[in-house]
Amino acid sequence: MDIQEYQAKPLLARYGLTTPKSGTADSAPAAAAVARELGGDGFMVKAQILAGGRGKAGGVRRAPTSEAVEQAAGALLGQTLVTPQTGGAGRTVKRVLVEQAHDVERELYLALLVDRRAGRLALLGAPQGGEEIESLAAAQPDSLERVLIEPDSGLTPAQAADMAGRLGLEGAGAAAAASLMTGLARAFVELDASLIEINPLGLTAAGALIALDVKMALDDNALFRHPDLELLRDQDAVDPSELEAQRYEVNFVKLEGDIGCVVNGAGLALATIDLLEAQGGRPADFMDIRPSATREQVATAFGMVLDNPKVRAILVNVYGGGVLRCDTIGEGIAAAMRKRSREVPLIVRAAGTNADICHKTLTAQAVPVTFASDMAEAARLAVAAVKQEAA
Repeated sequence: MDIQEYQAKPLLARYGLTTPKSGTADSAPAAAAVARELGGDGFMVKAQILAGGRGKAGGVRRAPTSEAVEQAAGALLGQTLVTPQTGGAGRTVKRVLVEQAHDVERELYLALLVDRRAGRLALLGAPQGGEEIESLAAAQPDSLERVLIEPDSGLTPAQAADMAGRLGLEGAGAAAAASLMTGLARAFVELDASLIEINPLGLTAAGALIALDVKMALDDNALFRHPDLELLRDQDAVDPSELEAQRYEVNFVKLEGDIGCVVNGAGLALATIDLLEAQGGRPADFMDIRPSATREQVATAFGMVLDNPKVRAILVNVYGGGVLRCDTIGEGIAAAMRKRSREVPLIVRAAGTNADICHKTLTAQAVPVTFASDMAEAARLAVAAVKQEAA
């Protein structure tokens, strides 16, 4: 779950992160009022959307006075901001963050994430930050300094001091950086984060470090431990069908294609998407129905795919085993079809426990379906069905 910058900064301030004085506003006059209350010689007005690259898209503006803040906020609020991370549709700006502007001598980059290959939390750093860090990291991976953190010991003082030195920091700046890294590593674990990124991290002439921008994501699967953090979810930034999927314990993400995918298992879902794309198809979603799903949850999952107006064919690729059997999936599909008048070509590949009963259930309930014997055939049939619909 991604959270907004204005939410992440106060969370991390508890762990030693210094941030500019700020306030949020959902109207231009309110933004000017925030600026007047903050005081100072200048301000930053920042669009609050869940996407990076706001600066290049015009979503971050400097304003010398409260009157200029009002103008900048008025230009941003209600506008659609398109960045490399939003896709072509962009995101509507509904709130701005107004901060006191700070002059810094250097901009650094600092991040914590899970290194899945190493199976460890990783601390990343670079002696230069800003919007070019992603392209720089892609072109020159060695430009990012990396420290792997052992789960038992956490980030040690020696590791933090070493990273500060590798970032070119000395004296007060190095001490402040080491302390900040230790606090962020503790925040990552205690808040069940999946990403904390400070970019840029500004270094002042006095050696102080100020987080000029923060990006933070929390692990959805751990939110049951943090009911207060669950409240930070931006409902407007999440597709309603994805929120419904979460309520029914289905992992579901909409994609841009026209072939709906109903799959149990994340790995199988990714393989299904790859097979469709190899056949020239375009998946409309990623779906992972959990092993403990009930017939009602399967029906909800299938219904979400069927309700997508872009979907012109549905591929069901399931493997029965353990708790979730194929007949449960078949019953859920049939139940969803009974509630809806819309029909699209349906291709089902079912294998494993009670696959034959799944076939019989769908046939007996007169569900229009084409059965496939294997995954490759199912993908080919789904792509062919879409092409036939378009002809």
